[in-house]
Amino acid sequence: MRGSVRLVAFAAVLLLGGGCLQRAALPPLAGPVSSPPAELLALQVARYGSGEPFDLAAERGNVVLLDVWATWCEPCVEALPLYAHLQETYGARGLRVYALNVDEDEAVLPAFLQAHRVKLPVLRDPNAALSERLLKVKVMPTSFLVDRRGVVRHVHEGFSETFLPLYERELEALLSEGEAAR
Repeated sequence: MRGSVRLVAFAAVLLLGGGCLQRAALPPLAGPVSSPPAELLALQVARYGSGEPFDLAAERGNVVLLDVWATWCEPCVEALPLYAHLQETYGARGLRVYALNVDEDEAVLPAFLQAHRVKLPVLRDPNAALSERLLKVKVMPTSFLVDRRGVVRHVHEGFSETFLPLYERELEALLSEGEAAR
């Protein structure tokens, strides 16, 4: 998958300037796309490094930003520091940010994570098995904002630093929903 996806990803970066496509048959989407509220998100994957299981249900009570990314996707690489900044800014209020990596080969991660000083917890979905089937990911990166109940409230496809104000507004709203009850 990786070789053909690289070619498509390169073309998508040229066309979109903000996202990497995973399959040639899918149309490119430019900019953030907010979805209507969805059902509870059930996601179980392994943590990178330890292989310990991660169950998104354990994060109920927190707002979660789940970023689906790959090392070969340039917009994904650009997004990681912004997501780390959001974690630092909003973590005390209940935001948890996870980077769900879809690279086929886990061996590429150690050098990448060190070179890019990734500070986020990394989860694994080799070859995007769950990301494509369960999360319906079509563009890299795709980020999901999940409320304190575990409901996907916003989905953003692609990435640009201009998305930051939108993410901040959405996070403020989601974090405020549960702060009165805390």
